[in-house]
Amino acid sequence: MYCTVGMLAFACLSCNNSNSSDSAQAAKDSNATKMDSSRTDSTGKAAIPSTVSTADQNFAVNTAIAGMTEIQAGQIAEQKGMEQDVKDYGAMMVKDHTAAADKLKAIAAQKNITLPSALSPDAQKNIDALQGVSGKKFDKDFLAMMVSDHKKVISAFEDESKNGSDADIRAFADSTLHTLHLHLDKAEKCEKMMKSGM
Repeated sequence: MYCTVGMLAFACLSCNNSNSSDSAQAAKDSNATKMDSSRTDSTGKAAIPSTVSTADQNFAVNTAIAGMTEIQAGQIAEQKGMEQDVKDYGAMMVKDHTAAADKLKAIAAQKNITLPSALSPDAQKNIDALQGVSGKKFDKDFLAMMVSDHKKVISAFEDESKNGSDADIRAFADSTLHTLHLHLDKAEKCEKMMKSGM
């Protein structure tokens, strides 16, 4: 339950770059097509238009990217973390973000929202950078990433919780905020412990 937030922050980071064609942009384009569709899809069948606002759709897309990123970062931390706290935090990320991703997928299926199937180029760069370090530097970089990402994700979730137009997506954001705050708190505590121990 701790890690649902981190993914989101990461997703928001990852999806701001619209210069390159990627899975996140493809999902956003697909969602835009559904909204503008004249009720027929490319096969001539009646399309089911999404009734969710573009802002809510983009929140779902960004959250999905963030979740995938946090799961991958957590898996790397489980393998490469030097400190047991880092390994445990990584395991929590995998568990919690997988659970959050499943909830989001269920909402997206119900609302006819297309979610990305792969990381955006920016998110992939962050994962590659994490793969490229080891030892204490890995632990330090991983925790710094988790703190930064969670701060950004919490901001996006708070905005959606207050301003989202779809009740189900707004409720998802609201119910996830507590977990995100717990994740941030735990990452900051781990970071401080590491700094004091060095």
